[in-house]
Amino acid sequence: MEACVGVGFPTPALAQSRTPQRSQQRLLKVFISVDMEGLAGVVSGSDVGGTTGDYQYFRKLMAQEASAAVAGAWSAGATEVVVRDSHGAKQNILPGDLDPRAKLLRGASTGPKNMMEGIDSTFSAVVFIGYHARAGTPNAILAHTSNGNVVDFSINGRSLPEGGYNALVAGLYGVPVVFVAGDGAVVRQLRELLGNVDGVAVKEAIGGAINGMSPAAAHEAIRLGVERAVRARAGYRPYALTVPYAMVLKVAKDGKTFDGASSSAKGEYTFTSPDLLAVLSAFNALK
Repeated sequence: MEACVGVGFPTPALAQSRTPQRSQQRLLKVFISVDMEGLAGVVSGSDVGGTTGDYQYFRKLMAQEASAAVAGAWSAGATEVVVRDSHGAKQNILPGDLDPRAKLLRGASTGPKNMMEGIDSTFSAVVFIGYHARAGTPNAILAHTSNGNVVDFSINGRSLPEGGYNALVAGLYGVPVVFVAGDGAVVRQLRELLGNVDGVAVKEAIGGAINGMSPAAAHEAIRLGVERAVRARAGYRPYALTVPYAMVLKVAKDGKTFDGASSSAKGEYTFTSPDLLAVLSAFNALK
């Protein structure tokens, strides 16, 4: 039986021994947003939530893939790493399961940043782990956008997956997305939007099944890929769209309201603002 090993963590003493030397270096902060549907091995809804199925197993793998990304960022010279638990209620990663060199931002937040809560201009690079393709994407695993009610979400005519609008949030602060791990569909989708972003496809869809890496292989590929991407961060540009931001949201079931939004057709809302966070507030209210 293959041993499923995660990323080895340094002992607290070793981590502390590096602190004085690192404090003299220029700050390099890396923000890691971690979802679940794109983790290695995940294939069904019961893998990523609820009290049945393999959720408890996969929440451990979520922490391990996040820790692999932390290790890669640290090897690339990071002086601080923040991991944002971005799935569901944002209470999936158990603090003791994460590489202790990282800070963990855990729990739901009320602001529009959501999966990007905590991002600001002090960061130098953003990494997405466990991400998935947008709603309606063929040949994708558990493809959706935010929740099961969203049919499509676009800004300025561009249909966006979660990684797309999260990249826009990072771009508000001048921070580029440098790496994505998930199924092959989301890696291809984000490269279409962001350019040749580095990434690892840990699995590919075959009908409703997957063909993918073992956890150990995924961890190593993520660690090496994040290290490579963070080292090359100067070659990536923050994602941005032209102001104002014109949102079109299509939903399966409508009936919600938001000040300033209009319903252009059944199941379709529009909202325009020069403020991206206002657009995302409208999206969160209407979805």
